[in-house]
Amino acid sequence: MKLQQLRYIWEVAHHDLNVSATAQSLYTSQPGISKQIRLLEDELGVEVFSRSGKHLTRVTPAGEKIIETAGEILRKCESIKQIAQEFSHERKGVLTLSTTHTQARYALPPVISRFMQRYPDVALNMHQGTPTQISEMAVNGTADFAIATEGMELFNELVMMPCYRWNRCVIVPKGHPLTEVGKLTLEVLSEQPLVTYVFGFTGRSKLDDAFNHQGLAPKVVFTAADADVIKTYVRLGLGVGIVAKMAVDPKIDDDLVVLDASHLFESSVTHLGFRRGTFLRGFMYDFIEEFAPHLTRERIEEVLQCQSRQEIEALFAAVELPVY
Repeated sequence: MKLQQLRYIWEVAHHDLNVSATAQSLYTSQPGISKQIRLLEDELGVEVFSRSGKHLTRVTPAGEKIIETAGEILRKCESIKQIAQEFSHERKGVLTLSTTHTQARYALPPVISRFMQRYPDVALNMHQGTPTQISEMAVNGTADFAIATEGMELFNELVMMPCYRWNRCVIVPKGHPLTEVGKLTLEVLSEQPLVTYVFGFTGRSKLDDAFNHQGLAPKVVFTAADADVIKTYVRLGLGVGIVAKMAVDPKIDDDLVVLDASHLFESSVTHLGFRRGTFLRGFMYDFIEEFAPHLTRERIEEVLQCQSRQEIEALFAAVELPVY
């Protein structure tokens, strides 16, 4: 059994069983990958993949377990490399993030700017996606850190730490009738056509929960994963926008009126997570603290001693998170 063979079955499984695409991504040949997979199956005495002619059709039950273990082995090998790099080139490396558009566009730029000034030889990569995609990228090792607000139930395989709280605001064009209303209510908003986030993105569940709790049915006429897209359609008069407060720039968005809605919705918490067992290099600890100053190296070490999400939540119960 060779490490290369484990890499091949892992990559094929994560390229939708497309051997050609896998070969391209690994800069090798399709026949070479197919041969090595066959040799591994012959050695193990079981098929990892079912076939129809020359095409792979599905992962076998045995293959699922084998690929899962192969992923663990490959991640351990990567940790060994990280340990070596930490001692040989402590200020060089690669850091890959998986997150949503709102985090990438509004929360992370100043953090990344400061981090890159401090670590100019660390290459930063960023992948954007849905909570499901973000979780998968962190779990399978495509990303080092996942940063998300929604879908915490998807991140059970990760160590998740709370970073900051944030809430929403309502945005309307100048002259909109809502600008004449005193204090906004959910009843008033429920009568308006609403433009907001796709369900599963950026605290959308808190918005829906607030209306449902009052027995109201919001008239959501347009949804998007991108706050900038939402603002564009508010400008077109499609409806009243509800976005993360951090997503409004007073200079760029000076044609819109921002109405406070923090009293209407429960605040949301953004978390940062990574795979348990990940070797955290020095610059990784520093990135986390740059993003969330209360997450010092000592606090993270405490988190790593916790055995469950409940223990982690208890650890942060008395910590007052920053609010944005």
